[in-house]
Amino acid sequence: MEKINEIFIEVMPTVLMFIAVIVIGLVASKLLIRLLKNILTKTNIDHTAVTFVLSFVKVLLYIIIAITALATIGVNVASLLTAVGAAALTAGLALQDSLSNLASGMIILLNKPFVAGDILEFEGIKGSVENIKIFFTTIHTLDNKTVTIPNSRLTSNNVVNCTMVDKRRVDLKYTISYDDDISKVKGLIYTLISTNDKIMNEPKPAVHVGKHLDSGIEIIVMVWTTPDDYYDVYYFMQENVKLVFDENGITIPYPHVVVKNQK
Repeated sequence: MEKINEIFIEVMPTVLMFIAVIVIGLVASKLLIRLLKNILTKTNIDHTAVTFVLSFVKVLLYIIIAITALATIGVNVASLLTAVGAAALTAGLALQDSLSNLASGMIILLNKPFVAGDILEFEGIKGSVENIKIFFTTIHTLDNKTVTIPNSRLTSNNVVNCTMVDKRRVDLKYTISYDDDISKVKGLIYTLISTNDKIMNEPKPAVHVGKHLDSGIEIIVMVWTTPDDYYDVYYFMQENVKLVFDENGITIPYPHVVVKNQK
């Protein structure tokens, strides 16, 4: 009995120290997490990024508490850290792509090259950003498809954000015959442009001769609108330019070959 008491008295301080480190560590980490959350919520950082940062810091603090507590009871922390480091290295090599997507997700959430609702063009994909996750981004295409893209591809390739600015230019090209009156054609297009309220007056619309092609003259039309109205304006012009040309006898030529029979 006396031996048990001696062991108890000898071990008790270490046990109490172990418990104290855990309790104080948990309380301190909780206060630190709360303080960090208050700081991050006052910034413009995305909510998903805030949640991820808080979770990462919490896990890191718990690891520090556990190592510190184990050190108080005589565990060889150096050996433990070596084993954990080796395991982490092995896991890192196995999860290289996932870690790359994770880092890219943080870059996107913190730097905000695009946010949910923006319209993107990427590798032939065009659509609005539905949500941005830590590992991948989901895009809802204009033809009602859902595309999931790993974040590492979005940060390592060129991405066109069509809605980051408040206006977007619609570029159009039409071909007319060499026999048509260029001034008349430009006047018809300018008149058509003036009938659409979605086309901005500033910057001013522009109609120019682009190229002299084999089969006709290329007319370039540049008009400005809001990103949300881009496709409405595009399809309006494509349809009504053809109708206006037909009504006024403007020819839209097509490539053809003239064969001469020489005797």
